Amino acid sequence: VQLQASGGGLVQAGESLRLSCSASTLTLEGWGIGWFRQAPGKEREWVSYRGSRDGTRDYADSVMGRFTISEDVAENTVYLQMNSLKPEDTAVYYCAAANPWTIVRGREEHEYEYWGQGTLVTVSS
Repeated sequence: VQLQASGGGLVQAGESLRLSCSASTLTLEGWGIGWFRQAPGKEREWVSYRGSRDGTRDYADSVMGRFTISEDVAENTVYLQMNSLKPEDTAVYYCAAANPWTIVRGREEHEYEYWGQGTLVTVSS
């Protein structure tokens, strides 16, 4: 199973991007979906989580109020809308899928079974 993350690019501070996470052999609606990012020289960090069983939407403090996770079930795609981007948001962004019956909070990498390849977001000042 492979997830595909896309939508990254180069933008200026204050602009927006929407990332997409899709899968060809996994129905994302039935899985907990998380977004993580890894900035140059830093460890990968959790950004957002969408729960499948209870509709939970959770965000890291650093993106709260600026990023929104959503889903198009018909397209089997989960989105991460990123507004008011800052240079510190520059990173490779990954989406991941977690078993909804075993996931706890969706904030830890080990909770996820399947990962996408990452898409690069660069925010210039």
